[in-house]
Amino acid sequence: MKIIKSTLPDKSLLNQTYKKYDYVDSFQGLIIDKENKLRSTDIGKAFFSSAPKWIDTLMNLRNKTVSVFGLKTPGNIVDRQMILKNFRCEKGEQVGLFRIFDKTENEIILGEDDKHLDFRVSLYLDKPNIEQVEKRLTISTSVNFNNWFGRLYFLPIRPFHSLIVPTMLKTIIKQLKKQSL
Repeated sequence: MKIIKSTLPDKSLLNQTYKKYDYVDSFQGLIIDKENKLRSTDIGKAFFSSAPKWIDTLMNLRNKTVSVFGLKTPGNIVDRQMILKNFRCEKGEQVGLFRIFDKTENEIILGEDDKHLDFRVSLYLDKPNIEQVEKRLTISTSVNFNNWFGRLYFLPIRPFHSLIVPTMLKTIIKQLKKQSL
């Protein structure tokens, strides 16, 4: 499965704000949707349930480190499976550090605002036409720094981010493929 570096989709909600971001990246992969049943909620649930163990380990390390500086952490998630079972992927819901900011039929915007930076993640499913079974799934990240500490914080995060997002996209596509079989 090939994941490529991409650009923020023109029709993405992140592109509709006409806001200038301090950092933006996008990664794209192809997914087969033979029956045209795939919706943004499916993608959102896959996002939250498909992280490889090493990404969870990095996030736990991040949370322990940044809590010293008073930055937001998700706290202890006791039963992730129960949270995901009841998760509807609706605006305002939160899983861990990620809050759902917006949702359309083919996109979810999630992220968080903190004192050092604000970030958004777009999970965007491009449906060129109803008959086309091959769709493009793009994960885009935008960041706005609120102060110098946000820029400093993001320096060591950036290289990991470029590894994590394509890995997450691959696992999301694999999980959605399994579900459709």
